[in-house]
This record gives sequence, structure tokens and C-alpha cells, in this order.
Amino acid sequence: MSKQLLFYTNAVPVSSSKHRDWSVKVGSNYEYARSTNSVPLMAVEFPNAAQEYPVVFAQTDDAVLPVAILGVSDERNMFVDEEGHWKAKYIPAFVRRYPFVFSTTDDGSTLMLCIDESFEGFNQEGVGERLFDAEGERTQYLKSVLSFVEEYQAHFKRTQAFTKRLKELDLFEPMQAKVALETGKQMSLTGFLGINRGKLNTLPGDTLSELAKSGELEMIYIHLQSMKNFSVMIDLATEKQTEPAVTEETVEA
Repeated sequence: MSKQLLFYTNAVPVSSSKHRDWSVKVGSNYEYARSTNSVPLMAVEFPNAAQEYPVVFAQTDDAVLPVAILGVSDERNMFVDEEGHWKAKYIPAFVRRYPFVFSTTDDGSTLMLCIDESFEGFNQEGVGERLFDAEGERTQYLKSVLSFVEEYQAHFKRTQAFTKRLKELDLFEPMQAKVALETGKQMSLTGFLGINRGKLNTLPGDTLSELAKSGELEMIYIHLQSMKNFSVMIDLATEKQTEPAVTEETVEA
């Protein structure tokens, strides 16, 4: 699977011939996301996500997509506790969508609903919600899953258009967050992008007006305001350690 799918390891198309007798049991255990320090975020999620997470941008091939930062060190999600519970009020849609996901054909013309067969809640014991009924027809549960994933895909396309616009305006700049503990341990998060305030402030008035009318300017300011949540990352990173001697957010040249 592509790295952008993160915790998906064995996603296969959902079919009545293969999965007629299978059920899915989802709950409050997010163990599958424990080793993920960031997840993709849709623009529509910015208002809720920015209250708890730093909302930044990541470069993938030629595209740029928003992400919610979940930890300042690799392979560690600070919002999943020892029991596997999520410690924040808002859970990103990418996480809630699991174990389902859309895959596309090579030409991108067809979307197929897939499920990660390695998900521990995927079973043939009838535990949870069935995907198909005895006649092989989609259950109401599967229909609701399909509706959720279709809505996610629609927001994904809108988010792509949003970040494409920001890229065309040359507003992105490389950023990094650093944490230095009194113990001498150093932690840093690199490889993400943020909006350059200087470039934003020098945009022509008509461009700013267009961004305001489309709602994109609001999304930009929400992103900038969410940078304060890096202090939350620092607090979580040092819960069982001494307080950080120095904390900083810097911009790479």
C-alpha cells in the first residue's frame, strides 16, 4: 500500500462474493493509529481540528495536502493513550474512516470501496455489523459507510483545489518545530509546510477579496492560529519527563 494510506496494510475491494459472511466491529480502540504522527485533513475539518492540533501542509509528489500533527517524534501518536483511547475531542475523518477507504483505477475513472482485511475488528463470527445480508445485498451499515467515504472523497477534491490555489499564489514555506528538554533530549518535526504571513500580507487586494469570498482566507487564518497547538504537542511529549528548557518553532531557509 502507498505510504499515504498510513495504517492500512491489506486493503482489498469489498465484494459480496468474498465478504458476504463478514462483519465489522468498530469501537473506541485506536491502537491502529498509535504509530502515526500525522494524518491527512480535509479543509472542512479545519475549524474543529485546529482547536486541538497544529494544522499544517505536507508535500506529496506534486500535490500539497493539509495534515493534522499528532506527535513531534516519528511513529508516535500522542493522542492515543495506553488503553488505545483517543485523548482529543475531535478525531480526524481519516482516522474515523478506517478500516474503509476508496481506491481508484489507474486512469482514475473508477472508485472502489476497500476494507483493510488486517483490521482486528474484521471477523466472520458475526460480531458487529454485517457488510451483506443473506441474499448478498448491501446492509444499511455498508450503505452508510459508502456514503461517508463518498462524502470524504468529495471533500478531498475540494481540499485539493484549495491547496492548489495556495500553491499557485506561492504562499507556502518549509517549517520545522523543535523541542529541547532539560534532560538534553532533542525532538524535532520537519518536512512540513506553512503559510508565509509576509507573502499573504502582500497579496493584491482583489486576490484577498477572492480568497475571502471563497472562504479560503478563513481557512488560512485558522491554519495560522493552529500553530499555537504545538505547545500542546510539547506538553504531551513531556508529561512524564522534565519540562522543556527551550521550545521554538523556526522556518528553514
